[in-house]
Amino acid sequence: MSSIRTLKTFVAVATEGSFAAAALKVALTQAAVGLQMRVLESDMRRPLFERRGKVIMLNNAGRELLPKIKHLIAQYEKLLSAAGTESLSGTVNLGAVVSTVRPLVLACLAARARHPSLDLHVSAAKSIELLSKVGSGELDAAVVVRDPGQSWSGLARTDLYSEPMVLVCARKASEKTVQSVLKSHPFLRFDRTELTGQIVERTLRKLRIKPNEFLELNSIETIVELIRSDLGVSILPLLKGSRWLTDPKLQIIEIAQASEQRHIVLVQSAISQNAELTEVLAHEFLSTLKRV
Repeated sequence: MSSIRTLKTFVAVATEGSFAAAALKVALTQAAVGLQMRVLESDMRRPLFERRGKVIMLNNAGRELLPKIKHLIAQYEKLLSAAGTESLSGTVNLGAVVSTVRPLVLACLAARARHPSLDLHVSAAKSIELLSKVGSGELDAAVVVRDPGQSWSGLARTDLYSEPMVLVCARKASEKTVQSVLKSHPFLRFDRTELTGQIVERTLRKLRIKPNEFLELNSIETIVELIRSDLGVSILPLLKGSRWLTDPKLQIIEIAQASEQRHIVLVQSAISQNAELTEVLAHEFLSTLKRV
C-alpha cells in the first residue's frame, strides 16, 4: 500500500516532468523516486507514465489518477492540521546520532501525550550504522548527519536543520581569533571516523592550520565539558537548542573564513508503511527544538 509520501512524489513527477527534478522537490534521490513510482504502479496494477526522450509524462491512467491523488493529499493535510483530534497508533523504531537523542526523546514524549496508542522506541548510534538499519528495515526512521557524497538509494530524506561549525573555547581565553586560539591551546578533536569529525577536518584544511592535538573523542558533550574546565579547545557544530552562547564558562567564535555546516536529516525507507507517523514525529522534533 503506497504512503502519502509516495503520492506526493507522484504529484511532483507529474508537475516537474522528470524523476530528477521531482527528486529535488521532495528531497529524495532519483533512484528513490523511481522506486516509489514503481511501487505505486504495482499498487495501481497499471503503468502510469510514458517517456518522451528525457521527459516523463503521465499516460491516460496517470492523468485520470492525478486529481484523485491531489484530493487524497488535501484530505490528509486537513487531518494533520487538526492535530490531536485523531489518535495515531502503531509501533515505530527510531534511531538518532547521540547529539540529537534528547530532542528526539522529547518529541516522542510529546507525540505520546497526544497519541497514547503510539509505541515508540529510540536507540543511538553513528550515522552510517543508522542508515544501514533503516535500509534493512530494522529501524523505521533515523535522525542522522547528512553526507552529501553518500548514496541514498531507496531512502527518503526530510531536511531538518543545519548547524554551523564554530570554535569553542573557555570564556577566559584571551585570544579572540580562530587562528590564535588554535595555536595557543590543546585541540580536542571529534572522532574523525564519524561524519562530524570529517566536517571538522575539512574546516581545519580550509583554515590551513594544524592544531596541537591533545585528545580525540566521540562525544560532543564530553568535549564541551573539558572545554568548560579549560582543558582545551575544539571545532564543533553549534548544536541546535544548546545554551553554549549564554554559558558563562564558554566562548563561541564564528569561523566565517572557513564556513562549514553540519546538516541534520530524518531518513526512512522510500516505501515505508510508517511514513505518516514519521512525518508527525519530524514535526514534533522541530517543535521541540524551538522550545528548548
